[in-house]
Amino acid sequence: MKTITGRDLMKSPGAPSHRREIEREFWREIKTGVTSEAAAAAVGVSQAVGTRWFRHRGGMPTFLSNPITGRYLSFAEREEIALSNPQEESIRSIARKLNRSPSTISRELRRNVATGAGRIEYRASVAQWKAELLAKRPKPGKLVTNEPLRQYVQERLAGDVTLPESGEAVGPPAPAWQGRNKPDRGDREWVKGWSPEQIANRLKVDFPNDPSMRISHEAIYQALYVQSRGGLKRELVVHLRTGRALRKPHARVRRQAWAHVTPAALISQRPAEAEDRSVAGHFEGDLLIGLNRSAVGTLVERSTLFTTLMHLPRGEGFSVTRAGGSGVKDAGYTAREMRTALTKTVTSLPKRLCRSITWDRGRELSEHEAFTIETGVSVYFADPNSPWQRGTNENTNGLLRQYFPKGTDLSRWSHDELQAVAATLNNRPRKKLGWRTPAEALEEQLESPQAESVATTS
Repeated sequence: MKTITGRDLMKSPGAPSHRREIEREFWREIKTGVTSEAAAAAVGVSQAVGTRWFRHRGGMPTFLSNPITGRYLSFAEREEIALSNPQEESIRSIARKLNRSPSTISRELRRNVATGAGRIEYRASVAQWKAELLAKRPKPGKLVTNEPLRQYVQERLAGDVTLPESGEAVGPPAPAWQGRNKPDRGDREWVKGWSPEQIANRLKVDFPNDPSMRISHEAIYQALYVQSRGGLKRELVVHLRTGRALRKPHARVRRQAWAHVTPAALISQRPAEAEDRSVAGHFEGDLLIGLNRSAVGTLVERSTLFTTLMHLPRGEGFSVTRAGGSGVKDAGYTAREMRTALTKTVTSLPKRLCRSITWDRGRELSEHEAFTIETGVSVYFADPNSPWQRGTNENTNGLLRQYFPKGTDLSRWSHDELQAVAATLNNRPRKKLGWRTPAEALEEQLESPQAESVATTS
């Protein structure tokens, strides 16, 4: 096989991996600001593959952001060769069809054929894998080959903090490196902590006549973030000011707060029946925030003003003053906890009275797509800075402040106590309902044959 193909034995990868062009498309999607999971779905690969690509390259596409030039055969051209070759088309015929040189086609059929089965066979996927594998030109990084430069960079990133006279200042102990995207809020090791830009420019001051002691700040970032670059230990990223183990694309940073609001979930996509309140079953929701990250979830039905309160207890490990964290992940209204509480509340209501929910843009409902799959209830988000689009819920939250004033801990109230407050509001006469109560309006909706027929057709 070596005599025929002109290449040494290559280790088989099993099934050929995804093509490099697909990964390039993945990074183009990442550049728009979407998550790695959404980018993976857009290019047709699994979420695990997209996450692996993103982590392996540290959130940095490097050369993959540049398209392949027309000098090299594309996968589509290799597929055309794979279709034409078994039909015994001549090399010149295939070359004319692809507008390529006959020598290019001849070389391709000789060097990139599949030989794993003990016979010569040209397959486009294997040929593409071989071409991409052999096109790599691994070049050792400057921090790998230049020991003095590497020592200089590491000492400024992670050097000891010293007192002017008495020597080293110990500071807090270094937390264990876990490879996470950002360290827990709490103590961090005291180090010099120069930024890569400061290091790169200070080199010119400290070594004005030594051109070997030069490196760009981008090369330092790549040595930290990209695993395959080497030169610097990956755990040195915790000594950067942000402490991130992965770089965030600029577009994602700009839209991070509302990244969970998809185009299909905008309030402009909400059914017209929800806007004019002609049909019951369309809710507005939000959180009532209290002291020490406590909260109560509120849901109000738009046509009957029927109010439902959701109990969001804090986790057992919550502590505002604990070392190493602020208790955010145990606060009771993370995305997962919010989805669980909302699912439990919605499924307890009559099915025909659960059609849609309009929510504020808070990240607590970032798992709204999974919630919709579980319950069949669509979720829509109001426009930025437009609380009037959820006016019914905003008014109800104002009424609830009579029972849950600002600056009080809302986690102390049990589920039963919240239901007692909700029942009080639902049995209070409302001017909008012709001085009927929300409970009476809801009962009329449940007994109405028109509402039943509407629910059946929808």
